[in-house]
Amino acid sequence: MRRKAQEWIYNLSDEDITFIKNFVMSSGSLKEVAKLYHITYPTVRLRLDRLIQKMQMNDQIENDAYISLIKKMVIDDQLDFDTAKILIKKYREQKGE
Repeated sequence: MRRKAQEWIYNLSDEDITFIKNFVMSSGSLKEVAKLYHITYPTVRLRLDRLIQKMQMNDQIENDAYISLIKKMVIDDQLDFDTAKILIKKYREQKGE
């Protein structure tokens, strides 16, 4: 379990880790995080949602090289989450899964 926890955190950027730290230090208050970053609440919510998506994608990385590449691109912010889901779905349909 400890190794799995380490894997997801290694795939986050330093900026993501700082955001998580600030979120925890603000007792999970998105309003406090918004004040800290001088941004709006919806912007913080969007940032948190994207971070959650990155973490979910990391948990779902598979042995299939193509799917792993797509998921890695999402984690690295090179591809958005919705596009990745479409590509993976189409790929699996073509493979007959």
